[in-house]
Amino acid sequence: MSVIIDFITTHILAIYIAFTAIFLTIVVALSSVLGPRRVGRAMGASMNLPCESGMLQTGTARLRLPVQYYLLAMFFVIFDVEGVFLYAWADVAVQAGWAAYITVVTFVVFLFVALAYLWRCGALDWGPKQRRPHPVAPVQAPDLSLVPSAPREV
Repeated sequence: MSVIIDFITTHILAIYIAFTAIFLTIVVALSSVLGPRRVGRAMGASMNLPCESGMLQTGTARLRLPVQYYLLAMFFVIFDVEGVFLYAWADVAVQAGWAAYITVVTFVVFLFVALAYLWRCGALDWGPKQRRPHPVAPVQAPDLSLVPSAPREV
């Protein structure tokens, strides 16, 4: 019994790979044996399309998204990575000392400066942009007292 347990503990990855390969082989074999067979006209026009599901296409796959989606993804990645840095620092905060604390505070200040800049330049505005009406200068009536008038005939 000890030999079997020793073999399992030393070759656990190989056993896992073997069981996974056997399971996948069984699943593929069962799906090919038990799955529906369609040939000729029964296959339908949708089976000749390059879609994986066999469904008819509705529109194009090239969907145009606004730039805000990509900006939001970039901001998420940037601020998420900084969160990972802060989490790693928090794990060793006591051992790192005051020098690391000052460094992290400087790092967080830079984060807030970057966030304030993004907010100020409008990168975080998602709603429709409101147009400011152009200021219209008040129209003044012309001063007619300076215009010479022609004599009237009565």
